[in-house]
Amino acid sequence: MNEPNKRSTVYFEPDLHRALRLKAASTQCSISDLVNRAVRQTLIEDQEDLRAFEDRVAEPTMSYEALLDDLKAHGKL
Repeated sequence: MNEPNKRSTVYFEPDLHRALRLKAASTQCSISDLVNRAVRQTLIEDQEDLRAFEDRVAEPTMSYEALLDDLKAHGKL
């Protein structure tokens, strides 16, 4: 069973709102559809990032100071 869409108020900067209106008109989509797609894509990217972090959790880490020391030792700084 599909849940009905939820309503929310979002305040856009004027230039972003203008761009959304123009894109909606040129693609024959609603602003809501464009925003839903953008949010969905951002959540997908977040999920992919979290998976990448999980995959790399066992990798050794290096402090920023150690990185700079290593770069200097190898003539890269």
